[in-house]
Amino acid sequence: MDDPSTGALLGAILLMIFLSAYFSGSETAMMALNRYRLKHLANEGHGGAKRASRLLERPDRLLGVILIGNNLVNFSAASIATLLALQLFGDAGVAIAPVVCTLVFLIFAEVAPKTISAAYPEKVALPSSYILELLLWLLYPIVWMVNGCANSLLRMFGIRHEEVGEDNLTHEELRTVVHEGSQIASHPQTMLLGVLDLENVTVDDIMVPRTEIYGIDINDDIDIILNLIRSSQHTRLPIFKEDIDKVIGMLHMRNAAKILARDEPTKAALLQVTEEPYFVPESTPLQRQLVNFQQSKERIGLVVDEYGDVQGIVTLEDILEEIVGEFTTDLADTNVDIHPQEDGSYLIDGSTHVRLINRQLNWTLPQDGPKTLSGLIIEYLETIPDSNVCIRLDNYRIEIIQIQDNMIRTAKVSVAPDPF
Repeated sequence: MDDPSTGALLGAILLMIFLSAYFSGSETAMMALNRYRLKHLANEGHGGAKRASRLLERPDRLLGVILIGNNLVNFSAASIATLLALQLFGDAGVAIAPVVCTLVFLIFAEVAPKTISAAYPEKVALPSSYILELLLWLLYPIVWMVNGCANSLLRMFGIRHEEVGEDNLTHEELRTVVHEGSQIASHPQTMLLGVLDLENVTVDDIMVPRTEIYGIDINDDIDIILNLIRSSQHTRLPIFKEDIDKVIGMLHMRNAAKILARDEPTKAALLQVTEEPYFVPESTPLQRQLVNFQQSKERIGLVVDEYGDVQGIVTLEDILEEIVGEFTTDLADTNVDIHPQEDGSYLIDGSTHVRLINRQLNWTLPQDGPKTLSGLIIEYLETIPDSNVCIRLDNYRIEIIQIQDNMIRTAKVSVAPDPF
């Protein structure tokens, strides 16, 4: 152990362990970097992030320079370890050196540095990018030759290096990123998820159904029409003739107020201030319809089916509520369609949309079929019940309370206890 050559060999091995740990840790850290955070740091002017981004643009070259360095160090360490073992143990050292060298390098040059790098990729990769960029410049001829051979082999299997490492997010992946974003506040996270979900929801999922449209029949007596206007809680009302399918236009309450201020309001005066109706196909995704409202400068549209028949009404506010939530504080307390009961159940109007029920009560009633609670129950029963019945649908107990005009008017719904 006092032989200077032995000390030099030990020092060389320690240096090889350090260099191998550097290359192993740098490889793991560079590959574990969050590419989107890296772009953000690079855009803010972070030097290490800019260099790391440049290196990751060609991962084949990055891996080439790291592996060339790592293999050169490891093979050199193996040779030095063999010489050292021969000095210490004689011929038996030839058998001892590979075992000891493998264990030492596995622990100190592979597992430990890679574990640290995986846990703290930015702290390792960004400083390392300076050294790796310099090594890439120095070893470029060797890297170019090695990558040329490797890429030629990959092309034989139909793989191009440009396709390796692509990190474009799909819609569902982006949704998962937002959902798992622990540093995003709850309400902004909900809003972001709402924006992403607009693509999966169509106009007919949120529209006010035809049977609930509050409008003005121009054939009614003028006094009835004026009373409807005075009692309206809406800012715009459709005006139709006999039937909503024969819609004439939309009346804004601001214009109606001017007519009411006259001594003798007339139907003709109302029709003069009526605006052209705006029609919306029922299958339009909310994301598209939001853009359509913006481009057409409209806030309300009549939803029509493929035959042109009016099916309901959708407003800009309806779409915004899909993003930011209901504008009321607690719809279960204020909505006339949902009545909480003392036993924890809810009396719900059959025409209430399943999506609204799920959103307000945090339930998971099926949404891939009928839009309303009445339609959901009828689809499950496959018939229109002629008496009050009770069913179990998934994890929910539904008791039919009132049936009228071939429609379930009221149902009592509660979360069913787990039978197991």
